[in-house]
Amino acid sequence: MASEGILLGMGNPLLDISAVVDEDFLKKYDITLNNAILAEEKHVPMYDEMGAKYNVEYIAGGATQNSIKVAQWMLQIPGATSYMGCIGKDKFGEEMKKNSKLAGVNVHYYEDETAATGTCAVCVVGGERSLVANLSAANCYKSEHLKRPENWALVEKAKYYYIAGFFLTVSPESIQLVAEHAAANNKIFMMNLSAPFICEFFRDALEKVLPYMDFVFGNETEARTFSKVHGWETENVEEIALKISEWPKVSARKRITVITQGADPVVVAEDGKVKLFPVILLPKEKLVDTNGAGDAFVGGFLSQLVQGEEHR
Repeated sequence: MASEGILLGMGNPLLDISAVVDEDFLKKYDITLNNAILAEEKHVPMYDEMGAKYNVEYIAGGATQNSIKVAQWMLQIPGATSYMGCIGKDKFGEEMKKNSKLAGVNVHYYEDETAATGTCAVCVVGGERSLVANLSAANCYKSEHLKRPENWALVEKAKYYYIAGFFLTVSPESIQLVAEHAAANNKIFMMNLSAPFICEFFRDALEKVLPYMDFVFGNETEARTFSKVHGWETENVEEIALKISEWPKVSARKRITVITQGADPVVVAEDGKVKLFPVILLPKEKLVDTNGAGDAFVGGFLSQLVQGEEHR
C-alpha cells in the first residue's frame, strides 16, 4: 500500500503561461509544435506578448511536478508524494507553493533570493503544444539543499523516485546522489528522456545516470533522437525501447522502458520482450491540448506502481 512520503520527485518547478496562439506567433519566435526548448534571448519578449495578446492561463507546472501532482491526486493519501526544486521569492513562487500544497504534495522548495520563479510558455495551436522554458530560479537548485537533514529525510523515506530528464541541465549531482541511494537500498529510480535536446546535447549526463534507471519513460520523438545520437540506425520505436531497456545496469533489477506515441500504442520493453498497449482514442473535439499529457500518463503510472501494481 502507498504510504506517506513513498514517492519523491525532483525537478524544475515552472509556472506555465498557457495560451492558444496562432501560426504567425510560432513563426515570429521560431517555435515548432510538439517540441520543448529552453528560452533564448529572442524568446524573452514572447512572455509579455502572450499576456497582452491572448487569453492566458497560469498553471503551476514543470514536467516532474506535473507527474507528482497527478500521482498525488490518484493516490488520495495526503503527503504520499514529496517534491524538491528551486523557486524565486516572488508572487509566482507564492502561487506555486499555494497550488502544490492544495494538491496535497509535500513540497520542500529551495528559494533563491536573486532569481525569479521559472516560467514556461505553452503555445497551443490546433490542440498541439510547444514549450519554451525560461528556467530562471529553477536553474539555481543546489545539491546542498538536498543534503540538508530535513530534505535528505525525504530521500530516505521514499521508496520510489522520479526525475524528468530536464533536471539534468540543472543539478546532475543531485540526481546522482538520489540514484546511488536508490541502488544501494534496492529502491526504484525512474527518469524521463523529456525532450529531444536532452538526448542530443546532454548525452553525457544522461548516459552517466542511465545505468541507475529502473524505468525509463519517453515519447516516440525522444526515442528516435536517442537512437540517432547513439548511431543505432533505426527509427523503429519497439527496437529502440528494447535497446534502451538492455543498456548496462548497476543493480540486478531488469530495466523497463515505456515509450508513448500519442494516439498509437504505448511500447513497453522488458526482459528482451516488447508489449504494446493500445490507447483508447479520444475524439478530436474532446482534445483541449496536449500540454502535460505525457506527464499525466507518467503520474498515473507512478500512482499504480507505488501501490504494487507492477505486473498487471
